[in-house]
Amino acid sequence: MSEHSLRYAANLSMLFTELSLFERPDAARAAGFDAVEFWWPFDVAVPPDAEVEKFVRALNDSGVRLTGLNFFAGDMPGGDRGLVSWVGREREFADNVTATVEIAGRLGCRGLNALYGNRLDGADPAAQDELAASQLDLAARQARTIGARVLIEPVSGAPRYPLRTAADALAVLDRLPERHNVDLLADLYHLSVNGDDVPAVLTEHAGEIGHVQIADAPGRHEPGTGSLDLDGWLATLQAGGYGGYVGLEYKPSTDSAASLGWLPRERRAAPR
Repeated sequence: MSEHSLRYAANLSMLFTELSLFERPDAARAAGFDAVEFWWPFDVAVPPDAEVEKFVRALNDSGVRLTGLNFFAGDMPGGDRGLVSWVGREREFADNVTATVEIAGRLGCRGLNALYGNRLDGADPAAQDELAASQLDLAARQARTIGARVLIEPVSGAPRYPLRTAADALAVLDRLPERHNVDLLADLYHLSVNGDDVPAVLTEHAGEIGHVQIADAPGRHEPGTGSLDLDGWLATLQAGGYGGYVGLEYKPSTDSAASLGWLPRERRAAPR
């Protein structure tokens, strides 16, 4: 990878998973990062206060900044991919929005990823999309109270998930009553394996990209293990004025520390 002045965040739901949830921020700091991101780190939509306090304390004590946090997405290992469009779980999602925004507010996190949810047997897709617009509006309004942005992500490897390309996600944004703080999450791995024209997305929609994540393909491992032009795509992002973080959301092909060899230690923390 050539030199970039981009900022990187270690995704601690995929990196350092050999450690407990609460040990990972220290490991990221020891590896040279000053920013991290997480999927929803709890098993339920509204976690016990004691678990929240342990999570907040682990991040604060480590000295790393939380830059991204997912809303609760259901049973991810079981195939769930979000509650935004899940008819019948509206109250659960609303309660989770309150919990997520509270945690994010305490930690200074300003990027909140709302996985859209799978298509459901017996549910009208149009009704799911209508619900999603309402749920995203709710999330965006609450996120604005802490100066945060809601992110919408195309995803691969989930056949019932309807947002596969950047155009799919941007169409969701177009249905929202307001778009002031709702952006596209451009995961370059997902976009590429789903067949999107990644350079075109990065060029044509630069102003609508609120966050970026990377992994190589095939395999979804660290950069350099596959064939994606991640270096060139990051250069395109930088040339287009992207100033956010790049989340390292990949499965290490070896242990987590060794998988970071592609990124020199001096580039793992934001320039000061």
